[in-house]
Amino acid sequence: MVKETVTDSLPTASFSETLSFLLKVMAPNIAKGVIIRRPGVMHMAEHWALDKRSVKQVQAFNNKYGKGPLLFKTPFKPMALVLDPEDANRVMEETPEPFATAESAKKSALSHFEPDMALISHGKAREERRRLNEEVLQSGCPMHSFSAHFSQVAEQEVQALLETVHQHNNKLDWSLFINAWNRIVRRVVLGDAARDDDPLTQELVQLRKAANWGFMRPKRKRLRRKFHDRLAHYVDQAEPNSLAAKLSDYATQSQAKPLDQMPQWLFAFEPAGMATFRALALLCAHPKQAELAQAEADQKPHPQSDNPFLKACVLEALRLWPTTPLILRETTERTCWSQGEMPTNTTLLIHAPYFHRDDRQLDMANRFAPEIWLDPEQLKHWPLLPFSGGPGICPGRHIVLLVTSAVLAAMMRNHQFRLDPSDRLTADEPMPALLSNFHLCFRVKQADSSSNQESAAL
Repeated sequence: MVKETVTDSLPTASFSETLSFLLKVMAPNIAKGVIIRRPGVMHMAEHWALDKRSVKQVQAFNNKYGKGPLLFKTPFKPMALVLDPEDANRVMEETPEPFATAESAKKSALSHFEPDMALISHGKAREERRRLNEEVLQSGCPMHSFSAHFSQVAEQEVQALLETVHQHNNKLDWSLFINAWNRIVRRVVLGDAARDDDPLTQELVQLRKAANWGFMRPKRKRLRRKFHDRLAHYVDQAEPNSLAAKLSDYATQSQAKPLDQMPQWLFAFEPAGMATFRALALLCAHPKQAELAQAEADQKPHPQSDNPFLKACVLEALRLWPTTPLILRETTERTCWSQGEMPTNTTLLIHAPYFHRDDRQLDMANRFAPEIWLDPEQLKHWPLLPFSGGPGICPGRHIVLLVTSAVLAAMMRNHQFRLDPSDRLTADEPMPALLSNFHLCFRVKQADSSSNQESAAL
């Protein structure tokens, strides 16, 4: 779709503005790790509020250049920063043509461990691979056919986690949480037999660390083959109620490349764990919302429980701290915009924190407002993109929200949580530009019958 016929060039940033863009917007996100986060850099970025600086920089571009998009003449290829919400929505809706998800930098990173994944494929191959993802993950259905089992898995592993927490002086940190989270993920994706297959997760971690360097790091082909052989083993087993069982129905030699879609499912679940941990921190800092969450969690567990408020809390954690802060597309043809033409093979960049935290336009930009997700119509035209959007939207979003909300419900049902230190987040202060999940810690207390009616936040 072409907006209108124009011959003018898009506004182009100066050399100093390009340098500011690279240093304030691109560099911090690359340094934090685009495929797997680096805890030390995350801590530094939170301390120095680097994400706030990046939002302010994009706002300054918008104040100067208006709608944009703003072109940058970078050394390798042209880049364009989307500044207008209408343009951001257009890019999402017109994916994959003329705005392809298979952007070159993204391909160089993800090809380290999932070279044939739908996200970095194009044309007929993308169509088949995307269709497979949508069918297996049941992206058109809010409740997956295995929802009851996935909820049960979450309940079981949370109970095991809390027993471990009580053995660790009632302190819950990221290392304890992510180990339990990975057990849930392996059981959901691969089946119960994979529960304790931590070596598989560690192989993926090593591949993702290499992927952080993109084309600058040689591919670990032997490790990738070993990792894929492990995945094939679980698909061959086709354990009931697992995504692997759904995948086993597809011919392995087809262009859809079924086995090659699985690494993305495992990989994408880790950011969901980050959002879950941050959502728990948000609830600890906001007693009123915690009461609503507690009431929902205290309802008798049901295999098809929807947990709308807890899902809203996860979505709000993703709005405040997007786990995909830079959404990339690449133009497959010349495109026209209100201010000019954009050349083919331009990388289009949507900076999610800029749209999510634009305090010039959104009164809830820097506060915890889960209620906005309970009535999506009120912000349907504004690009809030926790799972991307349009035809390129994450096909696993419903499973992610099911599992994350089920984990939160199971954690809060009979326990109370307090941030340690308790002033890490406060309801009467703007939410920080970044909250490092690696450095969150909670004090956990088992609730007695009388305190079950109280807030989860001590």
